[in-house]
Amino acid sequence: MDHLDEISREDLQEALDNVDGKKPTERLLAAIAYKNGVTQTELAEWHGTGRRTIYNWLKRLDTDESLEQAVTDAKRTGRKRKLSELQQQKFEDAVHDPPNEVGIDAPAWTPELAQEFLADAFDVDYSIPSCRRLLKEAGLSYQKPRRTAAESDEDEREDFHDELKKSEQRWTPP
Repeated sequence: MDHLDEISREDLQEALDNVDGKKPTERLLAAIAYKNGVTQTELAEWHGTGRRTIYNWLKRLDTDESLEQAVTDAKRTGRKRKLSELQQQKFEDAVHDPPNEVGIDAPAWTPELAQEFLADAFDVDYSIPSCRRLLKEAGLSYQKPRRTAAESDEDEREDFHDELKKSEQRWTPP
């Protein structure tokens, strides 16, 4: 089946100038290349996709709607959030304070603590990865705990200081 018989290269080029986004641009570039004699198999290799995908991209252009609309995906809303906007704001406000402010005995927020808080405060169940995402959306960043000198072994501290003295106050690998 020949595609794009009724669409000129100029029309495709004009549509390319008027679209935004990676996918619509990629689809129009593939259509222009196809009009210039590149096979669907070659296009699939160039774009790192299957031949069927290229076929679908070209078939999308055989429509009555404008080329710009044909290459653009419809808006996908996704799943509805479990928290309302007000609950989301209350959660974000809570995690910007230490956990003990909301009755959790811990020094800092973790995904597990956020999961517990969400279940208790809003009666919603979130997975640990989703709690990580919620904490990140709230503006928090993950920080690895580091051992402090007070938590380290006394012998290890003395060995370190002895090595430091031997290296004339420069740290060097053993």
